[in-house]
Amino acid sequence: MIDQAFDSWKQEVPLLTGSAFKEVDKAVRLRRGRASVFPAEKNVYRALALTPFDQVKVVILGQDPYHGNGQADGLAFSVPDGIKTPPSLRNIFKEVARDTGSPCEEASTDLSRWARQGVLLLNAVLTVEEGQAASHAKLGWQQITDGLVQALSQGRSDLVFMLWGGYARGKKNLIDAEKHRILEAPHPSPLSAHRGFMGCGHFTEANRFLESKGKNPIRW
Repeated sequence: MIDQAFDSWKQEVPLLTGSAFKEVDKAVRLRRGRASVFPAEKNVYRALALTPFDQVKVVILGQDPYHGNGQADGLAFSVPDGIKTPPSLRNIFKEVARDTGSPCEEASTDLSRWARQGVLLLNAVLTVEEGQAASHAKLGWQQITDGLVQALSQGRSDLVFMLWGGYARGKKNLIDAEKHRILEAPHPSPLSAHRGFMGCGHFTEANRFLESKGKNPIRW
């Protein structure tokens, strides 16, 4: 499961070569032997592979991979093209369109186009069993992903962290607010999007911040 595509992360985050990481990796392998685990093994670290450490501009934190067959692709909120758009992603596209003025409803549901521009789409837990939300939440993934967030906070500057929903906002203490821009809103789920996610303006606000630091904006 360890792919050379994210060597830059292993160099910056020693946790990725330590015993805790190896234990989680082993635990997931064992579960694959007796259950359907998502995403596919080749995609577990896709977020890191597509967005090298030194190219991250924006971090969007998710909680758990989609647990339906064919949905999880290794990027938070993303699903492969051809899969029905999940409600949270539909609301994200609606807010992009409202915020930027550019229709986004027909955009590809595979968010790798964002990842390749420097948007790290990171779930706190990187694997899940079919039909069982949060089924791998206690395997130790959060120690690993919290370490990734802390490494970015400490090793980089002028990043945008988008924290949507109570779970993601609970990671705020991992981020140095004096070095980075933290944007908070309710989760884009239909259960909470109307409480402030819709209308949050995070996508244009992120780009304004990036441009103010001399960085290219994201083409949402």
